[in-house]
Amino acid sequence: MFGGLDDAQWATQSLCSEWTVRDVAGHLITPMCVSTPRFALGAVTSGGFSRYSVKVARRLAARPAAELVRTLHDQADHRFTPPGLGPLAPLTDITVHTRDAARPLGLDTTAPLPVWTAVLDFLTSDQVRPIFVPRGRLTGLHFRATDQPWESGQGPEVEGPSEALAMAVVGRSVALADLSGDGVPVLAARSG
Repeated sequence: MFGGLDDAQWATQSLCSEWTVRDVAGHLITPMCVSTPRFALGAVTSGGFSRYSVKVARRLAARPAAELVRTLHDQADHRFTPPGLGPLAPLTDITVHTRDAARPLGLDTTAPLPVWTAVLDFLTSDQVRPIFVPRGRLTGLHFRATDQPWESGQGPEVEGPSEALAMAVVGRSVALADLSGDGVPVLAARSG
């Protein structure tokens, strides 16, 4: 996907409020370019994980587009498991951020349903961390996919395509329009 973008597309605002599409690519190469100890130190000295993540993504995104694409391509088999988060965290990160970049560009690049199943299982599990889903956002809601047999939770229903469910769960308000059910206004209010 990134290999086919023109300059205007690289500069497009992504669904992440802090990042353009180019910055998202910078974020996606971070684990390949910044060691875990170096990232941890940067997070401490920069005022937190999120702040440093934005900073390092922008720094890496300043590289030429061809270099960003080459790094993504050459490191496609790179395995990274952040301490304390497990392997589903990076899968979720890359799956969601791919849509963060693709959706504003009108591109249909997305993960297959089995990947979205794993992402939804992770996002609705007890092992998910507040960097993905703030505590309390999903409490008392029942999520149901309409494109595959998947559901989680109890309470007012939030239903829709797996991708839209996952994107809404992590706070991408644009995905709320693809959902229905009595729980959607509750999820919207909790997502800010």
